[in-house]
Amino acid sequence: MRNYLNPSLDDDSIHKISNLGLAHVGDSVFEVMVRSMLASDGVLTSRTLHKETINLVNANAQAAGSKFIVDILTEEERAYFNRGRNSKPKTVPKSSSREQYGLSTALETLFGYLYLKQKYDRINQLFDIIMVNLRNV
Repeated sequence: MRNYLNPSLDDDSIHKISNLGLAHVGDSVFEVMVRSMLASDGVLTSRTLHKETINLVNANAQAAGSKFIVDILTEEERAYFNRGRNSKPKTVPKSSSREQYGLSTALETLFGYLYLKQKYDRINQLFDIIMVNLRNV
């Protein structure tokens, strides 16, 4: 049986996944991390949990968050980040600009790549930097 919660893919398999495929995975990873962080704070109602999740898991917040980590990315991480930023989605949400959506997709692509590479410590490190900065804005 395949382990979908902890997939094991080699570099070639990950590289073959499209930019938007990696972003699709990374979006889920980012949202699970936000939800876990908020729930583990332990004092929020379900309504507040939902509201805070929406505030942090959207293109504008992810674009802002990406700016806090871009300068500390490794060469390999930056390559995946750039793959995501340069992808050409068919639509852009009305609530964000094309630039914001590109940065958001870049962050999601990076998180998808790191998740599939099983680099959980690095995801946590980058996520922590993003959250410390976003929550203090």
